[in-house]
Amino acid sequence: MPYTYDRLLSDTTLDEADHRVREALTANGFGVLTEIDVKATMKKKIDSDMDGYKILGACNPKMAWEAIGLEPRIGAMLPCNVILRSVEGGTEISAIDPVASMSAVENPKLHEVAGEVRDMLKRAVDAA
Repeated sequence: MPYTYDRLLSDTTLDEADHRVREALTANGFGVLTEIDVKATMKKKIDSDMDGYKILGACNPKMAWEAIGLEPRIGAMLPCNVILRSVEGGTEISAIDPVASMSAVENPKLHEVAGEVRDMLKRAVDAA
């Protein structure tokens, strides 16, 4: 089972992709709660170089509220991560598939919420 939904933004820098992804997430009801610049962190912590790589922690408050109401410990799996990765030819966007990530939780109602969030994330990635 794939665990991400991916899209390549051809001839697009990481910074351009970051701007587009944030706008698309906002337009689809998400806010970015966290941001990790993995490239900078790896350089600082272990003096290793790598291509551009960012992790954005996206959250739709309404859906998070619903999920936490169904499974109070589900916060361990939130927010929904979206990565931006410099690749040959552009920037790849990968969004977590909440259905895949929450498949270990035996709660059909939570799976319904995860399906809605997956669809929302796909729309955001497609719109970026």
